[in-house]
Amino acid sequence: MQSVDRALTILELLARDGEAGVTEIAADLGVHKSTAFRLLATLEAHRLVEQDGERGRYRLGVGNLRLAGATTARLDLVTEARPVCRQLAADTGETVNITVRSETSALYLDQVAGGSAVQSHNWVGQHIPLHATSNGKVLLSELSDAELKEAVRALPRVTDATVTSRAKLKADLQEVRELGYAVVVDELEVGLTAAAAPIRSAHGDVIASISVSGPTYRLDDAKVERVVPQLVAAAEEISHRLGWGERT
Repeated sequence: MQSVDRALTILELLARDGEAGVTEIAADLGVHKSTAFRLLATLEAHRLVEQDGERGRYRLGVGNLRLAGATTARLDLVTEARPVCRQLAADTGETVNITVRSETSALYLDQVAGGSAVQSHNWVGQHIPLHATSNGKVLLSELSDAELKEAVRALPRVTDATVTSRAKLKADLQEVRELGYAVVVDELEVGLTAAAAPIRSAHGDVIASISVSGPTYRLDDAKVERVVPQLVAAAEEISHRLGWGERT
């Protein structure tokens, strides 16, 4: 933890001063120059800092732009999706979530509770298994075989209904591609049903998912059939707001 703290302090120092040498950084951290150099070498390997070839001084690297861009993109997604999520939650009475893939899990970015969700579980900030959720299956649906293998390294059983066979998962993903949405019943939590649809970037790539979830006794087959068209329309609206396709 101490090394992480020191590395972050270096980034803050360079953000404040623009550039600094190893001696200055070591003094600021209160460590030996060799320790500062090792920290800088690690940050440089990840392109978070870079060195001026002539003067040997360090400045922030282009890797920070990648991280900042990802953060900005997620903030833009939440901002554009929020009014659509509110309307969908109001129309369905159920909980609406926005998720993105975070390596081997689904990361929940935003949530709006519908009128029927008296005490909805707050998923925001949580990482959930990709193979056991409607959001996860949407996020996995257009990955290549190699990407899928990397994203889903194991299929642990969460409930008796959880998909634990890679062949079954691939069949589910094929169905998601054909239908344009995913429905999962009891796979993550017994008594929980969720449907999800893809949110696309301006280039048409699946970059996030939007879901409607609720207790299975309320979100039964008949209600799912009514909710899915509203869900897909909401996903398309958010995608349009992010630059995908042409409005009709």
